[in-house]
Amino acid sequence: MTDLLLPFQFPFMHGAFYIALLIGPPTAMLSCFLVLKGWSLMGDAVSHAVLPGIVLAYIIGLPLIVGAFIAGMFCSVLTGYLDANSRVRQDTVMGVVFSGMFGLGLVMYTKIETNVHLDHILFGNMLGVNSADLWTSGLIGLLVCGALLISWKDLLLNAFDPAQARAIGLPVQVLHYGLLTVLSLTIVATLKAVGLILAIGLLIAPGAIAFLVTRQFQHMLIVAVIASTASLVGGVYLSFWIGSDAGPTVILVLTLLFLIAFIYRLIANKSHSSRTI
Repeated sequence: MTDLLLPFQFPFMHGAFYIALLIGPPTAMLSCFLVLKGWSLMGDAVSHAVLPGIVLAYIIGLPLIVGAFIAGMFCSVLTGYLDANSRVRQDTVMGVVFSGMFGLGLVMYTKIETNVHLDHILFGNMLGVNSADLWTSGLIGLLVCGALLISWKDLLLNAFDPAQARAIGLPVQVLHYGLLTVLSLTIVATLKAVGLILAIGLLIAPGAIAFLVTRQFQHMLIVAVIASTASLVGGVYLSFWIGSDAGPTVILVLTLLFLIAFIYRLIANKSHSSRTI
């Protein structure tokens, strides 16, 4: 029993467990809306596009999270503008924009001298979180959860039927850019934990898991939060024993849960089909 509790006895593990608990709920709740709205690639685009903002903020002397947020919003707005004013499909536009901004960020990073390792930016450093990181993730998490809980019905209608939402007088544009703002904020909250590359796993997998095993949106939110938080805490715990980085281990646990949920849905569908014959 003492051996099982060993990871909790090291101070450097405490921060990793704390930030896992803080970012689990907001990423899970947001992932439900992204999955239903079909914005998986948008989450990927924004998570990659914040890199030049981080580097520019470092050069100017601003907090890195400020640069990350501004770059994320710039990517979102630019994608929307190009999509509305060109014949190119939205997924193509997002691919061009996020790869271009990510490439710009890498070029900028090679031109500066910093003690911030690129791997920590790309893949996170959960074992290196400090109190400022915890406060940042916690405050952003509260803001994101509050915004989503207050407006979830409007966001849900806008995701399924934007025309109906517009017809009944909902501020569709406000909901659209509000969700993009929440997306950018959530990516900022996860930077220290899983970095730019792996953030998309936390933003998509929990919602996908919940979508496979539930039929009601309220239940989907609950299952997603449980899956995300359990994967984060379990991934940090497992990484201690196998000697791996915490961020990638968390994503592997989430992927395993997704495969289990997928198999469960296949079995459930076949069982239902056999009963109806």
